[in-house]
Amino acid sequence: MAGFGHGTRRYPRSRSRTWSRTGPDRATLGIIGVICAVAGFFVLGIILGPVAIVCGWLAMGRSWAGSRSIPALVAFVLGAIDTLLAIVWLAGAATPGNGLF
Repeated sequence: MAGFGHGTRRYPRSRSRTWSRTGPDRATLGIIGVICAVAGFFVLGIILGPVAIVCGWLAMGRSWAGSRSIPALVAFVLGAIDTLLAIVWLAGAATPGNGLF
């Protein structure tokens, strides 16, 4: 019987034999981090900067050792710059002069 999950193959492919599908892979996290970092320069940098840092860190495999993909490193660095600029901008807006710096 071929319907209702009963395949014709004796040993169907299972997820345990392939890579883990519990979350997004590293390349996707790197690209998401870059998009968040670039968007953070224009809107919500205080939120999107740390998101880009986390995505870049997870895309690098949570370590500095070994080979790293370029989007992961770019996401981490741009996210750090974005967060720093947002903090400076918020500190400048909190001064009595209400200026940018």
